[in-house]
Amino acid sequence: MPSVIALDAMGSERAPKPEIEGAIQAARHFGVSVLLVGPEDILRAEMANHPAVDDLPIDVIHASEVITMEDKAALAVRAKRDSTMRVGLRLVRDGRAVGFITAGNTGAAMATAKITLGMIPGVDRPALAATFPTALGTAATLLDVGANVDCTPENLEQFAVMGETYYRSMFGTRRPRVGLLSIGEEESKGNELTRNAFQLLKQLPLNFVGNVEGRDLYNGQLDVIVADGFVGNVALKISEGVANLVRATLKETLKATITRQVGYLLSRSAFSDFKKRLDHTEYGGAPLLGVKGVCFITHGSSNANAIKNAVRVAAEFAERKINESIEKELAGLKTLVAPQG
Repeated sequence: MPSVIALDAMGSERAPKPEIEGAIQAARHFGVSVLLVGPEDILRAEMANHPAVDDLPIDVIHASEVITMEDKAALAVRAKRDSTMRVGLRLVRDGRAVGFITAGNTGAAMATAKITLGMIPGVDRPALAATFPTALGTAATLLDVGANVDCTPENLEQFAVMGETYYRSMFGTRRPRVGLLSIGEEESKGNELTRNAFQLLKQLPLNFVGNVEGRDLYNGQLDVIVADGFVGNVALKISEGVANLVRATLKETLKATITRQVGYLLSRSAFSDFKKRLDHTEYGGAPLLGVKGVCFITHGSSNANAIKNAVRVAAEFAERKINESIEKELAGLKTLVAPQG
């Protein structure tokens, strides 16, 4: 049986168009079943623009309320009990779907996931893990990228275990290289949080390479980078801004300097390859590691390609039983550090 993914069809800035188009592409190319969650009349009207959808494993689950980007997360989670987020996550909790995806309000999604799904034993706080390309053509994962503004050293220790398990399971790397994001490579560098976290991480049975700097995120020498949510989110947003600048500048430069037709076509092909390599929509959003079910959060500006790949990655996450692996690793960590009697 194909995996079933619940998709918040009203989360993105242009909802429900990219969600429905992405769901159609995912169902067609990956054979994944998708449950579109949202006001049924709105979703049916948009689906009518896609006649071929009747032959695909896509269905609609009604939810009467939508949590907007302007809503305060804590209030919205309590007040909107029939929101697309809560209805979708209930589908995961009740076993009708193996995963949930939203491009909506990140804070509300995290709060709703914690309430509806609960936490994996051994995890104090969930973490958002973002994956991006490196200079060597590999991928790296940074966590946390915004779930927790303030963290303890123990939180970063748990993030390291979850991130390493996630990377190993998704990318097949036997011993992922784990680094702690700081302001210098020396063990003594950083603030109190990173210095104390360093002492915890170096005792873990992981391939911990020590402190790393922001310039190391994309050089391909690391697989997993650990940070608190404040620093991680700033690093991610700066990276996205630089990637957009590079794409726009390169495109304008090519237009201004290429005159011969053959050269233009060759450069255009190279630029397309370059653009795809830097395209965050190819990576399918960020999993919320630490909650019991599968929950992915994507950009509010997500297009159909981002939604399609989020569905694919969420299904892979569930099929590879990554949450079970995380729980096992954390249980083993507790045994490792337990005092000997």
